[in-house]
Amino acid sequence: MIEIKGEKLYFADLHIHSRFSRACSKDLNLENLEKWARVKGIDLLGTGDFTHEVWLKELKENLEERNGIFYTKSGFRFLLTGEISLMYTQEKGRRVHLVILSPSFEAVDKINSWLDTKGRRDYDGRPIFKISCEDFVAKMKSIDEKIEIIPAHIWTPWFGVLGSKSGFDSLAEAFGSQFENIYGIETGISSTPKMNLRIKEINNKTILSFSDSHSFWPWRLGREATIFSSVENYDEILKQIRENKVLGTIEVNPAYGMYHFDGHRNCNFSCSPEETRRLNGICPVCKKLLTVGVDYRVLELADFPDGKIENKKINFEILPLHEILSASLKAGMNTKKVWEVYNKLIEGFGNELNILLVVEKEKLLKILDEKTVDLILRNRDGKIKVRPGFDGTYGEMILEDSLEEKQ
Repeated sequence: MIEIKGEKLYFADLHIHSRFSRACSKDLNLENLEKWARVKGIDLLGTGDFTHEVWLKELKENLEERNGIFYTKSGFRFLLTGEISLMYTQEKGRRVHLVILSPSFEAVDKINSWLDTKGRRDYDGRPIFKISCEDFVAKMKSIDEKIEIIPAHIWTPWFGVLGSKSGFDSLAEAFGSQFENIYGIETGISSTPKMNLRIKEINNKTILSFSDSHSFWPWRLGREATIFSSVENYDEILKQIRENKVLGTIEVNPAYGMYHFDGHRNCNFSCSPEETRRLNGICPVCKKLLTVGVDYRVLELADFPDGKIENKKINFEILPLHEILSASLKAGMNTKKVWEVYNKLIEGFGNELNILLVVEKEKLLKILDEKTVDLILRNRDGKIKVRPGFDGTYGEMILEDSLEEKQ
């Protein structure tokens, strides 16, 4: 928790994975998740992957429940979460990822028992099932009304419900009779609340942000998070989501996301939505259809002009501290040079979010050079430029332009 202008802010990252999900760190265990969540400044972390039996066994052995929140022996908070991949045919192929929040191990066991009638869970922490979005949500509500289903990274091309490859053009189309049981959406790394508010039906939903982290490193874990007024009670968390009472979100610059712009990674080509239209969606290198990214898709489905609907929530748009230090020190994020500075900052100021959002310039200058402090402050104000990511490639900070703009 940090306090800004007298308001207490609690940060939750409820979409993460364990070591049992594909393409995830093999060192993703409860100990490392707790350690690095504390370093990051996260107050509540999702467990991820509760559909995987081995991971679930570890959770049951090591977490103690109080008011629907699950605590480690040292008192760190977790909430039972999982992600499921739905791949099915509804006139045409559909592919959607959903995040699931559960109030209890009992509810998790019932979810898993039902999934066992539909297929296997043991091969991946994010299993695939041939179930429609509508049928899945209906079943979850029949198991326990307190189960919450959140469409994950809704704009990414391959598995976002509104992504260019999902087959859906609206939440109502995807969830049918269960549309009203979807209370919130996850922005994903490549979009922001401002972008999502251009969609009429999303204006009636709660905008949430989580990291979808595949490792515990602080440049992944908590890079996006949701800000709550309290995180000690599952029912209170649910109320904040269902009544749109979350305080706001932490986002990265959307250009940092792996699917913000259109392009082809193998062709090393990317472009803006305007250029994609000029090219008729065809890659000039390989002459095949471009992978259409988030920026284009939002423009395609937008009901309102940019900026017409005001974002009344708290919204921080920041890059992880390792990105800032790496650019300033001209060294890789995971190098000794960057870690030495990072560790000094954590030792001096407690956690990363406090450094990124709160610590005054004068205090930072006692540890850092003026150039690095300037970058941290520019980051705090959302003024760091990023070369947009595309087709599975992260965006890159443009350090020179940021410094030239200041001068």
